[in-house]
Amino acid sequence: MDIPLLSIIVFLPLLGSLVLLVLRGEKLLKSVALLFSLVTFAVSLVLYFTWTAGEAGMQFQEMIPWYPELGIAYHVGVDGVSLVLVLLTTFLMPLVLLFSWEGVHEKLKAYLVLMLLLETAMLGVFVALDLVLFFVFFEASLIPMYFLVGRWGGPRRIYAALKFFIFTAFGSAFLLAGIIALGFLYKQQTGELSFDLLKLTAVGVPLGAQTWLFFAFAIAFAIKVPVFPFHTWLPDAHVEAPTGGSVILAGVLLKMGTYGFVRFSLPLFPEPTMKYAPIFIVLAIIGILYGALVALAQKDLKKLVAYSSVAHLGFVMLGIFTLELQGLSGAVLQMVNHGLSTGALFLLVGFIYERRHTRMLDDFGGLWKIMPVFAAFALITFMSSAGLPGLNGFVGEFTILTGAMKYGTAAAVFGTLGIILAAWYLLWAFTKTFHGKLDNPANQQLKDLNLREIVIMVPLVLMFLVVGLFPNLFLDKINPSTEALLIQVRGSAAVAQDAGVAAAPSALVEVK
Repeated sequence: MDIPLLSIIVFLPLLGSLVLLVLRGEKLLKSVALLFSLVTFAVSLVLYFTWTAGEAGMQFQEMIPWYPELGIAYHVGVDGVSLVLVLLTTFLMPLVLLFSWEGVHEKLKAYLVLMLLLETAMLGVFVALDLVLFFVFFEASLIPMYFLVGRWGGPRRIYAALKFFIFTAFGSAFLLAGIIALGFLYKQQTGELSFDLLKLTAVGVPLGAQTWLFFAFAIAFAIKVPVFPFHTWLPDAHVEAPTGGSVILAGVLLKMGTYGFVRFSLPLFPEPTMKYAPIFIVLAIIGILYGALVALAQKDLKKLVAYSSVAHLGFVMLGIFTLELQGLSGAVLQMVNHGLSTGALFLLVGFIYERRHTRMLDDFGGLWKIMPVFAAFALITFMSSAGLPGLNGFVGEFTILTGAMKYGTAAAVFGTLGIILAAWYLLWAFTKTFHGKLDNPANQQLKDLNLREIVIMVPLVLMFLVVGLFPNLFLDKINPSTEALLIQVRGSAAVAQDAGVAAAPSALVEVK
């Protein structure tokens, strides 16, 4: 197509943020921000409906020289992996802005501008095919989230924002060093300086450099996920962030780490990926069990959801490093599922916090009697997160465990234990909140969800059902890309052991 669809999708929110700068009036600001996010989502749907089925390569590519002297270009494109994450991002942002319609009044313009800037940065991460361009968007996403947590967060917001910034910046230093090294290694091999992912995978990374480059990238992405033991910044950021920030953090920002492993670590460093996969499998399992057990000990509902995020992202990491088609495709689908389910959980916590100004489980009980609509949405969302068959969480977890079984029985057993623990803490939290006696006077006058809040939850519940009942709507897009990626990893690792370099088959590097 001649229309630069990806650039339109990426920069529409940026344009919206610039428009907001010259507007006044609370209602007008909210309306314009919501309009730009909805238009961005509508345009992103064009990617899905015009997708060329069965192709593993990048589609909708755009290439514009940016800094030719340094081999940097504005090169963007999407395959099945990045397609679903672009759709997830554009789907969640209008819901977050609609939630903030009544929840944010102080410095509203700044809040909305930062949200739209954050959307542009996140979308840029998922479409960038030049590593320097990727790094620019990767870092750009850090700034709006820092201010969202630090300005609109809870009592310990400054601590949480600084911790988030320091952890992420520490990882980014390793990532930048690795990107620069890759560019110069490519120059040594070809005489041309380039940071283009497709060129780098086509030529291959020298075997001697793969290991340390793999860990340079892995540190940055592991912190972003976050993988145990780099997870300590996440609960603080989640608890202190405003509800909209928590939804975007869980729904999209954390996926930048898991996406980084899939998009860059696997194809660029296949030999160490296969060699050190067992380490990441173990860390993933620790994250699954640790996150679930700590969630069981929480009395703050938002903290419980935050630690559940650690556990669920452990499942994504488990699927990635099984290096099996079911595991990897399931991991990509589970990125979407986690964004939907955990995003919805944080929204539900936000709804009740706005009414009671407490998140402590002991302060609730019997809410089903006074808030039946809220309780119904909560039940479906909790079951989605727990992996109930027929809902989205089940499909992702089942395919990941299928891949884990092929990798090793122990990995599948521990993963299954994580699912049991997830059902335990989610059902326990639901029981504490909605069942029992309605004996707290502060709860007896609570109002049920209003029309705006119902409008927010309905699309999420529909997506739970769509993904759960018709997963091939997404897996048909994901599978060709993940299958070609695994062929690349295994084939390149074998070539690397024989010849000292990693070479990529044409399936992923061919321009579509």
